[in-house]
Formats: sequence, C-alpha cells, structure tokens
Amino acid sequence: MDRSFVEENARERERLRSLVDILTDEQLSSPLGNDWTIAVALAHLAFWDQRSLVLIRKWKSTGVVDPSPIDIEVTNDSLLSMWLLLPPRKAADLAVSCAESIDQEIEETSDEMIAQIQSIEGKSRVFRSIHRKMHLDQIEELLNKKNST
Repeated sequence: MDRSFVEENARERERLRSLVDILTDEQLSSPLGNDWTIAVALAHLAFWDQRSLVLIRKWKSTGVVDPSPIDIEVTNDSLLSMWLLLPPRKAADLAVSCAESIDQEIEETSDEMIAQIQSIEGKSRVFRSIHRKMHLDQIEELLNKKNST
C-alpha cells in the first residue's frame, strides 16, 4: 500500500503551521476575493479537515466505508457568514489543530480501510495535502504580491 499521503500531509501541515505562525492579525484579515479573507480560507480548511475526520471515525466505528456526497459550493457559501464571524487568529489556530487531528487519524488507519476510502471517496479524502496546498499557494501568492508592491 502506497502511504505517501502521510509524508505529503505532514509537509503541507507544517507549511500551514509555519504560515500561521508568521501571519499577523492584519494579514489574516486580507481579502482573497469573493468575500473571502485569509482567515476565511483557513476556517474553510479547518471545516473540511474536520469533516474528513468525522467521516473516517464513523467508518472505523461501523467498519463500513460508504459514500458521503455533499454539495461543496453550497456548503462553502452556507458557511461563509459563520467563518467571517470567527476571530481571525482563532480560524488560523483551528486550521492547524484540525490538520493535526485528521492527519493523525489517517496515519492510524489500516491499509485495508485506506484502500476502501480511496475507492469510494477518491484520493483527496486521505491526501489532505491536496486541498491545503491549493489554499496555501493562493495565500502565499497574495502575500508575495503585497510584499512586492
């Protein structure tokens, strides 16, 4: 069983932690577009990691991996107003703690269950790094633009 997700998740989790450690409260409130801020993007990451954690724990307790469809855009749009209410630093810290929790849970998941999850839910359920990388790239791009002006 290829468990490269462990290393990739750890790499992006550490990248997340390093970024959160240096971001100021002012930077966390920087707009990313579409009413999102850096803090909102981090709250968004926290939510999706937490959802994956709850699903994996459910599957472990029942022994059955079943599909869990969700309308991603409607969910993100529905949660946006709540994410905006979170204090930016809390959103940042939550992103790190949720990443740590899901990564640990995935690492402790059997090869058999990992194979079941990937066959039903796809690669991104265990490669949490994919989602993190996308948003961290976006945040770093914004910060680099601000620093170069």
